[in-house]
Amino acid sequence: MKKFIEEFKKFALRGNVIDLAVGVIIGGAFTSIVNAVSNDYIKPLLAFIMTGNPGNLPDETAWTFGGACADFGTTIINFLITALVLFVIVKLFNKLSTLGKKPAAPAAPTTRKCPYCLSEIPIAATRCAHCTSELPKE
Repeated sequence: MKKFIEEFKKFALRGNVIDLAVGVIIGGAFTSIVNAVSNDYIKPLLAFIMTGNPGNLPDETAWTFGGACADFGTTIINFLITALVLFVIVKLFNKLSTLGKKPAAPAAPTTRKCPYCLSEIPIAATRCAHCTSELPKE
């Protein structure tokens, strides 16, 4: 059972699983924005074009521009709140995932500067490839 829990923890805490979850949640929230645009603006406009009266909607609700703007604004605010909460959760998750890890040691340099032309050259070089100067031993 302990091995199963460790494997699940390793699976669940991988970056791509978190990215997928965030993508699904943001996609659902964005779907509500698209639905709000369709229901609040496009559907009444089409009803007005077809019948001459925006109140002839299938659900028999009267359409007002102010009401549509309020509904759409509420949907946008809900989306922004959802995105902000997800951002904070992912930020905390990333902070917690690096909490127990030690920082990686800096890699040894593989190049140095030529003392004559200041070009980058390999450390083991005995001559500069750019100015062909003979390099001093280090």
